[in-house]
This record gives sequence, C-alpha cells and structure tokens, in this order.
Amino acid sequence: MRFITSTLLILLSVMTSFAQKKSFELKDLIPGGDTYNSFRPKNIDGADFYGDKLIGKEGDSIIVFQNNGEKQKKALITLKQINKALKAVDAKETEKLPTLFFDNNKKSDIAYFRANNIFYFINLNSKKIVESIAFTDNDNSQDINTTWDNVAVCNANRLYVVSNNGERKTVDAENILSSGTEPSKDVIYGQSVHRNEFGIMNGTFWSPSGKLLAFYRMDESMVEDYPLVDVTARQAKLENIKYPMAGMTSHQVRVGVFNPETGKTNYLNTVEDDHYLTNIAWTPDNSKILIAEINRKQDHMDLNMYDAATGELLKTLFSESSDKYVEPEHPAMFINDNQFVWQSQRDGYNHLYLYDIEGNQIRQLTNGKWLVTDLIKADKKGENLFYVSNENGTIDRDLYKLNVKTGKKTRLTKAEGVHNPKLNLSSTYFYDRYSSHSNPGTSQLVNISNRNRAILIQAENPYAEYEMPEITVGTIKAADDTTDLYYRLIKPVDFDPNKKYPVIVYLYNGPHLQLIKNSYLSDTRGWDIYMAQRGHVVFSIDGRGSANRGRDFEQAIHRRLGEEESKDQMKGVEFLQSLPYVDSSRIGIHGWSYGGFMTTNMMLKYPDTFKAGVAGGPVVDWQYYEIMYGERYMGTPESNPEGYENSSLLNRAHNLKGRLLMIHGDIDPVVVLQHSLSFLKKATEVNIYPDYYIYPAHEHNVMGKDRVHLMEKITRYFDDNL
Repeated sequence: MRFITSTLLILLSVMTSFAQKKSFELKDLIPGGDTYNSFRPKNIDGADFYGDKLIGKEGDSIIVFQNNGEKQKKALITLKQINKALKAVDAKETEKLPTLFFDNNKKSDIAYFRANNIFYFINLNSKKIVESIAFTDNDNSQDINTTWDNVAVCNANRLYVVSNNGERKTVDAENILSSGTEPSKDVIYGQSVHRNEFGIMNGTFWSPSGKLLAFYRMDESMVEDYPLVDVTARQAKLENIKYPMAGMTSHQVRVGVFNPETGKTNYLNTVEDDHYLTNIAWTPDNSKILIAEINRKQDHMDLNMYDAATGELLKTLFSESSDKYVEPEHPAMFINDNQFVWQSQRDGYNHLYLYDIEGNQIRQLTNGKWLVTDLIKADKKGENLFYVSNENGTIDRDLYKLNVKTGKKTRLTKAEGVHNPKLNLSSTYFYDRYSSHSNPGTSQLVNISNRNRAILIQAENPYAEYEMPEITVGTIKAADDTTDLYYRLIKPVDFDPNKKYPVIVYLYNGPHLQLIKNSYLSDTRGWDIYMAQRGHVVFSIDGRGSANRGRDFEQAIHRRLGEEESKDQMKGVEFLQSLPYVDSSRIGIHGWSYGGFMTTNMMLKYPDTFKAGVAGGPVVDWQYYEIMYGERYMGTPESNPEGYENSSLLNRAHNLKGRLLMIHGDIDPVVVLQHSLSFLKKATEVNIYPDYYIYPAHEHNVMGKDRVHLMEKITRYFDDNL
C-alpha cells in the first residue's frame, strides 16, 4: 500500500509539473506587448557610476552599492526629495524618478536631470536645486558642455546655445544677419549628417574645456525632394524628405566652430566636392579638430587636423585606402595631450593603433584574427586601455585591460558569454552585466586589481513556467568550403524525432548585424520561440557579409549584393534538408530590411526551395537606395551596371513560385515605399501574385503596440501557406 501511495504521489507530481507548463502568447514575447516586460530577465535599472560608486534605481530611490555588493542603507536620492526640491523653486513635480547625470570631474556633489523641459541641477548633499536651464517646447538633441553652463539644442533646422543665465544664442547668427534672411529650410545645423553612416549619431561636439562648440552644417538644397504622405491628416498631407539615391547629387556638409562667449562662428576649410566628414574629435588643448574625411567612392580616407580658431587645414596626419571601401566609425581617442588611439581594420580586423599628435604611428596595440568591438576608455594617466573584443570567441564578448607601454593584455571577464561592462571613474572597478546561452543574466561588481567579484543580481529564468524549445548553436562551412559560419537551430516544443516539421529560415545576412551571439538563449528572438511553440523548426545563419568576423568576411559581398550571401544561406538550407525531421517541402523564409531583400532574393533565386516567405521593408533595387550605404557596397549604377542589374529583384520577379508577403511602413524614410511598390508593378507585368500589407504611419520598422499585430500577421501567413 505504501508503494502504491508513493507511486501515485510521484505520478501526481509529474502530472502537476506538466500541467504547470504554460504556452506563450505573442504579447509575452514581442516588444510592445502588454506583458513583454514581465518576461525580461531581472537587471539593475539605470546602473551607472557616480564617481567610483555604483548606483541604480530601486523603486522610487536611487541606491548606492558598496564595493562588496551590499546596498548602502541611505539612498543617494529619492523621488520624494527631488519633488521637494522642485517645489521649493516653484517648479512642477515629476511623477517618475528621473535619470541623473553626473560630472565626475568638476562637480562631484552635483547632478542634473530633465523634467518639465528643463535641466535642473541638484546638490546631492543638500538635496536642493542650485540652478536650471530652460528650453522651449520644440528644442531637442540637448547636448550639455563639460562645464555645465551651456547646452546646445536643435529646433527645426536651427542650432542654439542656451546658457544657465537664461541667454539663448543662435549659432551662425552673424551670417544670417549679413544675408538679411533666415537660411533655407534645406540648410540644417547641429544634426547628424550622411544619414547616420560612419558611426555618426549626433551633430554637436563640445571642446574639452566646454568653451567652444563644433557642429555640422548640412545643405540639402541641391538634393531633390522625395515625397512621403501622411495619411493620418484629414486630407492626406505631403511630407517631403531629402533622399539622395545612389549615383545622384548628395548634400554638402561643413563643420563650424561656435564661441558662445563672443557669439562668433567660423568654418573649417574642408574641401567642397563630394566627400564625407566623419568622426570629429577635439585635441585636449581645445585648439585643433581632427576629422576623418572620406571621398565619394569611399575607398580613401584622410585624417585631417584643422586649426579651430582659423579653420585652416594644418596637415593630414595619415591616410587609409582600400580596393573596396574604408569605413571609419570611431573618432580618435586622446589618452594624453600628445597621443591618441585610432581604430582601423587595415590589417583585416578592427584593431587599435597608437599615434602621436603629428600623425606618426607609434605602434599597433592589438592584433590577431579577432576584432575590438568597443573601446571603452583609458585610465586617467593614459597608461591603460579598456576594451571589449571577441578574441575569446566570435560569438562571445570579453573585457580586456591593455598596458599602452608594455603591451601587456589582461582578460578581466572570465565567464563565457556576452559582457557589457562599465568602468568607474578611477578604473578600479567595473560593473558587468553579462549573459550566455544558459544564463539569463548576471549583474556583478568586479575589483580590477584582484578580480574579486560581488554578485548583485543573478537573474532567474523568466520562462521557467513555460514550454520551451531546444536551442542549439553550431557551425557549418560557407559556400567557399573554408569559412566557418555560425547557425542557430530551434526545434519545436515537444519535439518528436520521428515527425517531419516545417522550417522557417530567419535571416539578415547584411553588414553591421550579427544574429547569433552567446547571450541568453543565443540571442533568440521571442517570435522564434513562439513559432517553435507552434510546431516549427526555426533556423538562422550568419553568412559572409555579416558583422564582427573581419574585413574580408564582410567585404565578400562587395559590388555583388545578394550573390555570396545566397550561396551561404543555401548551405544552411542543405544542412536543414539533411536532418531527418525536416520537411523539405515546407521551408519558409523571413527577414526585414536587408533581410527583406534577402528573403525575396532567395525565393526568386531558388523558387523550388521555399514554399512561403515574408519580406519586411525590402530593398528591391539598389538604385533606389541612398547614397552613403548603397555606394559603399555597390558603387554607383554607372560604375557597376552589371552588379545593379544582377542584384535587382525586378529582373527575377517572374521566377516567383511560392507565396510571398511584402510588408512596408508607408512613411519609411530608409527603404522607401518605392521599392515594394515597384515590385508590385513588375508582378502585374509578369503575372505573379505576391501578397502585400501596409502599416500606415510607420517608418522603417513597426514599433510599439502595433508590433504585436505585425508578428501576428506574419504568423498567420506562415500558418496559412507553409
């Protein structure tokens, strides 16, 4: 009787365990879903360093972590204290604990935060507002200087500097006054240029002293208007943008220097023909500016030094050339008054090089068949650099310390996975948030000298109560039979090796993106998990052309987009077809942007392979794509007619056999609607019948709550057609 009772208890326990396993809804797994955030691994909200102290948000307080990982009993500041300080200066209270920003070097007891369209500066000891800088409603891109007394702001196409005494100065005002008129709306000040290529993310650059402001001035008047239509207006409204396509006239860019004290602006004497001004850096003495200037063909770069006061070109420090393209994405990092570190993949991988102020290379600091993915900082004396690389594995990221003089290199992170470190002011500790395939996330504080670590949070598996698929990562050979390619394979939930399953290939395979990394669940997307729950095998592979594998790996696609990538993706398909549980007659494919191009490309190149596909925001013909990106990888239509002809999906539209759904945002400013519409026009001409769906009022991707609708639309399409 005791045995039977024990057996029943075990069976009940097993049955209860199975009963507790739940199934996901899309809203659980897709950003924008109502329950999405509850499925994110736990982390320290707003983790950052205040000097040498690690802080983070906890409820309505900003707390401080001691070096042993324990929380200090007394919070750094609370929402209640902030609102009390705001009330004391007759300011509106804030409902949410704001993000604090610190000047660790000059005002260690002061922080600033933004509320009510105002920068408030608060003393962290007295908890009182000590000063403020107010903005107008349409001011954006606030960029505060190092001394915290001036903020550069953009408003429409203009640039202003707002000071803590309430004064508001118009940058380049004297030129406006001398001409007697406001500049054209096509002349834009202080915003990012060159369509955010070359790592450009902003348009203002304060000098180290905070007394001078370098800025971009972009003239788009020579670029033809491109129409976008706002259908949310009572009568649809035309919204023109500037969109220079490959081979066409581009905008012109200059770099100005504004002195807030005098209100004067002067411009650097850069060349005025087609060129790109990238990676702006000030010298530590505030007197000179370094600019990486790239020619229109993007096969040559000069690192030029200018006198900030006169605009005179002082010298070209060094140059880099390539038979394909050069692509600097990081400004010079000065480690002392006379030396700086430059990042370059001139030897095939992105590495660090030490130069003096005259442009003489002192030494190459890192080398090997791996690349530096992030140069974080130098210590205060400039003796050591801290950087992240994939030296320990293509799909891993680790933090290293490098002695500039001796070349001694120390790996500071030991656990496998993808590490995202932040260093304190003194470079004695680092905060590390990392994860790996089986680790949802570890937050730790690490002592750099002795490598002691304090675990702050070990995230629990957020999917523990849910049925999960098996996810594996491996390698296969590329189409060149030499290069290893990483793949990610997701088996269906409740996998039965004796069954045959449909497959969805999710791909991108373009520059600047790597799909497979050793982060939690190998960077698997929520939708992939959802489709595995619905009985699909989901497969991805990073073919040649993808990021973080070195110059030759990425440049294998140069001037022939869609060719080598397709061969590598087909190697992945052949691998899938060799698996006994894969139904080779039911292979689907899906991707967005470059992945949308590749989805359509694969269906037209291999029409008998893919039964269904969904292409989001797809590039259809590279002659319709913008100059900077398009010409880097394809050249101009005039210089590479064969490449453009072969990569155009319009020329192979007649090959379509499977069911293809194209999806596009109707105000997409990146891959304009002309791409997918031109494919529909060609489809009518050649008697094929793709499906089509528009997301009104969305740009290049569908974000927010509508993203759940998007992924449901894609899910239903594969359910119906695969």
